[in-house]
Amino acid sequence: MRRIAFWALSALLSLAAVTAEAAQPARTPLTAQDKADIARAEEYLNGVTTLKARFLQVSPNGASVEGDAYLSRPGKLRLQYDPPSPLLVVADGSFLIVHDSQLGEPSYIPLGSTPAGILVRPGVKLDGADVAVTRVVRLPGVVRISVVEAEDPAAGEITLVFSDKPFALRQWQVKDAQHQVTTVSLYQSQSGLSLDSKLFEFKNPKFTAPTLNTGN
Repeated sequence: MRRIAFWALSALLSLAAVTAEAAQPARTPLTAQDKADIARAEEYLNGVTTLKARFLQVSPNGASVEGDAYLSRPGKLRLQYDPPSPLLVVADGSFLIVHDSQLGEPSYIPLGSTPAGILVRPGVKLDGADVAVTRVVRLPGVVRISVVEAEDPAAGEITLVFSDKPFALRQWQVKDAQHQVTTVSLYQSQSGLSLDSKLFEFKNPKFTAPTLNTGN
C-alpha cells in the first residue's frame, strides 16, 4: 500500500522535479487540426465548473487503486482513495496537500508546480507561456494532448486524454523524468453538480490546538 502512495505522490509531483540526464520530449510541429483540438480541450476545461467521478489509478509497477475524484474550478481538487489506501489528495486553491495517514505529516506543494495545476487553473492555456504541447494524437474516438513545462520540458510530461464525441476528459497520464508512467482514468463522471466546499478543505488529524491559558 505504501508503494501505491509513493507512485501517487510521484505522479502529482513529477512535473516539478528535474533530472539532468532525462531526455526532453520531442515536440512535434502542430498542424491546423492539432491547434483546433487544443482549442477544443481548452474550451472544455474552462467550461467545467464542477465534476465528480470515480477514478482508477494504475502505477508504473502495475498496482491499481480506485477512489472518488472531485473538481471545483478554479483551484479545487480532491482525490479520495478507497480503503484500505491511506492516501488523500486535496487542492485547496493554493496548495496541493498529499496526506498518507500511515506515513505521518502531510506534504504541501504549491499548486502551480503540479500537473493538477493545469486542470484547475482559472484560465486553461495548454500551449502558452508556461506550458507547451509536445504532440496531439488522434485515435478512433479519442484525442490525446501531451503537455510539458515550457522552461523545464525534461522534468516530465502530462497527457490529457479526451473522448471525442462527446468531448470530455477521460484520463490523464503522467510521465516523470525517469519515464515512469502513472495513469488516472475517470468514469461515471458527472458535471455541474453542487459540491460541498468542505471537500476541498484539509484538516490535519494530528493537529492539536494549543490550550488557552484563561488564568483560572
